[in-house]
Amino acid sequence: MEPTKPYIVTEQPGTKYYCACGGSQNMPYCDGAHKGTGIHPHKVEIEEEKTVALCSCRNSAILPFCDGTHKALQ
Repeated sequence: MEPTKPYIVTEQPGTKYYCACGGSQNMPYCDGAHKGTGIHPHKVEIEEEKTVALCSCRNSAILPFCDGTHKALQ
């Protein structure tokens, strides 16, 4: 996968499911495209409204969040 910038999203409190397979048509959210692959979405509990940077290169050490790894892949 070609390195790209993170998804910057302002999230409301609640349970979020972020895509881990890269196949979702609703990135960065899971749409079930992983079914049958053995890959499962990243489940995250958001406690309060906040802006998050979600990894799009899938190489971050803190998935589903971006740690800047995409910069080293360029």
